[in-house]
Amino acid sequence: MTNASIFAENARVLAHDALPAAQYLLRLHTPECAKTVQPGNLIHLSCSHEKYSLKRPFSVLRSSREGGWIEILYKVVGSGTEQLTKIKPADALHCMGPIGNAFTPSENTERPLLLGGGVGIPPILFFAEQLKKKNNITPMVIMGSEIPFPFKTQPSKILIDSMPSNTIASMTLLEDLNIPSRLTSKQNYPGCFDGYIHELATIWLESLNNQERSDIEIFACGPTAMLKAVAKVSQQFSLACQLSLEEYMACAVGGCAGCTVETINNTGQRQMKRVCVDGPIFDANTVFPL
Repeated sequence: MTNASIFAENARVLAHDALPAAQYLLRLHTPECAKTVQPGNLIHLSCSHEKYSLKRPFSVLRSSREGGWIEILYKVVGSGTEQLTKIKPADALHCMGPIGNAFTPSENTERPLLLGGGVGIPPILFFAEQLKKKNNITPMVIMGSEIPFPFKTQPSKILIDSMPSNTIASMTLLEDLNIPSRLTSKQNYPGCFDGYIHELATIWLESLNNQERSDIEIFACGPTAMLKAVAKVSQQFSLACQLSLEEYMACAVGGCAGCTVETINNTGQRQMKRVCVDGPIFDANTVFPL
């Protein structure tokens, strides 16, 4: 699903909080964008007050149609995000959004498997909350990080028989919604699976029978290496899989073609697609074919 309209707004900063490991949570008053933004959509946001400063793409963590705000979670990775850390409440930043398409479950998907790694966590949390609150669907969520998780974690009270007995860490935000989740990391964080997201997802999928797996569709966002591994898992189990790609963007409206990726269509032909307007969500088979 792609938004028909992209709104340009002067976004007023409502809150800007520092989190562990150079991560930040930013709430912006963007009433037009907040009306239509969906999990997986992007915004293109200026990182300073400078008139001609380049914008950066960010996924959306949460939105409130009634409050007219959206939230983004970002990590400092370069000069742009470093500048953004200096922004204070009541400041204004130019924002365009929502941009691109959104995660869209199939009609017969009864239990989506949601996978989020690192900076790919925000749209996965957004999607999980929306599925539960709006569609009354309970997903299974696995998230991983090699730096401290940006939100509170806790030992899960939701039993998942097939999980390793020492893998009990979960996201408190999801526990409060009774959504099962598990966390992975190679940093020996308490209760986390000592491995990668796709490895824990494989353990869970192997525990299910063919009928149970037929109800599952995979949705993932994270670094390219993670997405390639997830694509292989989806192909191994013959599961539909939607991936949110991460690419640098200059214009974010399809004009510069700076965020193109190679895809394969149904006839096996190679095509270049723009992540900003043709994505960021793509079928796993079209971007990482066997």
